[in-house]
Amino acid sequence: MRSAPRQLALALEHSESFAREDFLSGACNAAALALIEAWPHWPGNIVVLTGPEGCGKSHLAAIWANIAGARTIAARVLDRLIVPSALATGALVIEDLVPQDFDERALFHLLNLAREEDAFVLMSARTAPAGWTFAIPDLASRVMAIPQVALSAPDDVLLRAVLVKSFTDRQIAVDESLIVYLSRRIERSFAAVRAIVARLDEEAMRRKRPLTRALAVEVLGSPSA
Repeated sequence: MRSAPRQLALALEHSESFAREDFLSGACNAAALALIEAWPHWPGNIVVLTGPEGCGKSHLAAIWANIAGARTIAARVLDRLIVPSALATGALVIEDLVPQDFDERALFHLLNLAREEDAFVLMSARTAPAGWTFAIPDLASRVMAIPQVALSAPDDVLLRAVLVKSFTDRQIAVDESLIVYLSRRIERSFAAVRAIVARLDEEAMRRKRPLTRALAVEVLGSPSA
């Protein structure tokens, strides 16, 4: 006798809004948001946002790119040949600088050209450059001198707000008991929020059940576990 076919959850893309009105602010990101909104009155034409994965760096960079008309490029694909065109609008976002995973000569050339042309550059990284090792000493001194603003892990209030927004982005209505339960169970990061919301959404679709605290307990374990 054949078993009933298992319900498969479709891996659908859920768009995340990077609009200013959708940025949730709190103590963990207040300084970074203030920097973005202070443009063009920055402490220097080049700044660095640092913080763990999913803390909101990309959202802030997108807000600034929209305001400043900036282009955006991933640090790992930065190349000397594209530096002039990358700075063509006078504003550039370089995302996700990872130690020893970018072309140092290209970055050095870009920083020099940005200074010559009075262009603005916003860079993001998960860790502060102070702990990096550089092959080019002049680049090291240049990067260390760039003003930096750090984002940290969200507090309880902001974490719950991000949970609500993440479910809302997926058009899922949830009650307060689920939000409270999840906020006490997950790692305190925006990345963890996105991961758990996606997981629970998938499980709810697979099981053909509403997304409730009871379902979350089944998936994640009891509150005392």
